[in-house]
Amino acid sequence: MNKVGDQINVVRNYVPAAAIPILSKYFNYWKVNVVTVPRRNTKHGDFKILSQGVHRISVNNSSNPYRFLITLIHEIAHLVAFKDFGYSIKPHGKEWKSCYQKLMIPFLNSEIFPKDLLNLLAFHFKNPRASTDVDFNLVIELNKFDPENEKNYIFELDSGTIFETDNGRKFVLGSKRKKRYECYELSTRKKYFFSPHAQVKRIQRNGE
Repeated sequence: MNKVGDQINVVRNYVPAAAIPILSKYFNYWKVNVVTVPRRNTKHGDFKILSQGVHRISVNNSSNPYRFLITLIHEIAHLVAFKDFGYSIKPHGKEWKSCYQKLMIPFLNSEIFPKDLLNLLAFHFKNPRASTDVDFNLVIELNKFDPENEKNYIFELDSGTIFETDNGRKFVLGSKRKKRYECYELSTRKKYFFSPHAQVKRIQRNGE
């Protein structure tokens, strides 16, 4: 599937409607090949070079249209950067950043993004990082458009709280160390560090 219309139909129900005309231009010019996949815990999307120079962009089929669009443009920027600068560049180096910024600018308007999210995106794209997940304020705002759940952010929990991650592993929340929280896995007592905006299921406080 590589016709522009077919590719637009792949993403049409996942992005804001006002983004479709711009995406159509991108898909036509760079012959974008995109698929949607079930949610992956470790990434929102990826870009792969297949045989004979064919590429594939995959994006988690999120119900959050803003996260989906940002992820899609992130991955298209990989395609454009490799085409323009060759395959020896760093995946998230200056070439990718430049492409990502240029590709994203046409979308940064109030017809596509809500005001509060738009303001944070405008700041983020002054120097985009390899993942939006490292931008605390942007993550919190983006998550507002996800389906409701019963999870808590790590930073909302008290020290000593026992919590569970998506894969069923249980941890005890410890102290904050610089930007992340030191935690211990109950079964192994090994130390792990969690971002403050990681979403987990609260189980109980020690002693409850």
